[in-house]
Amino acid sequence: MSNNPIGVFDSGVGGTSIWKEIIQRLPYENTIYLADSKNAPYGQKSKQEIIDICIKNTEILISRGAKIIVIACNTATTNAIDVLRTKYNIPFIGIEPAIKPAALATKTKAIGILATKGTLSSDLFHKTTNQFASNILVIEQEGTGLVPLIEQNKMDSLEMKTLLKQFLNPMIQKNIDHLVLGCSHYPYLIPQIRTLVGNNVHIIDSGFAVAKQTEKVLAELQLLNNNTKAGKHYLMSNSNTQTLATLTNGIKETTVEYIPF
Repeated sequence: MSNNPIGVFDSGVGGTSIWKEIIQRLPYENTIYLADSKNAPYGQKSKQEIIDICIKNTEILISRGAKIIVIACNTATTNAIDVLRTKYNIPFIGIEPAIKPAALATKTKAIGILATKGTLSSDLFHKTTNQFASNILVIEQEGTGLVPLIEQNKMDSLEMKTLLKQFLNPMIQKNIDHLVLGCSHYPYLIPQIRTLVGNNVHIIDSGFAVAKQTEKVLAELQLLNNNTKAGKHYLMSNSNTQTLATLTNGIKETTVEYIPF
């Protein structure tokens, strides 16, 4: 079973930012990535809708032999991971906004959180915020409209720049020194965000931490692939595959296909 793939799913192409961290850290692992772009963004859906979608995604990955499943989506993790762990006998790795490191490191006592509505309204988000950031200013901002533009590969569009200014300027005015990206799509916006917030704001995403935790769990369960040749990667989308192919272009042993699900 150690040769079986690592399964990864997200509400579209954004989770490839996490997937890239995983394959960089674990170059001999095979992977299978599910881009549920048809249902993006998850952040506007109800908790039960998110759970139902995550169950469907999980069963697709299990049916294709996944040995572990990485939920490369903050909204899916915060709303559904407990249900999935109870329902399925397979290890799950989740992702949630990196509030703790930002709260511990801030010097200005002000941090910004850019995330989806589904993440910001989740019980897990509020629990983490109350636990680690109760004594600092936390500026929460829904990134409404960002995910659809990223799904259309419009990262450098005027519309994207306008939205980012609207979302980030209030944070800059409040003197944040850390910005937490609470959606796996958002790392693709770091170049645009950097031009707006400057070099004194530390931008935090969770990709490295998720890849590290994936390696740790696989090692503990003796599921690391012992092969010494590069892993093969199969990526599937239930919508237009053009953006998915563009974002993964140049990565060897990668196949991108449209699959209706």
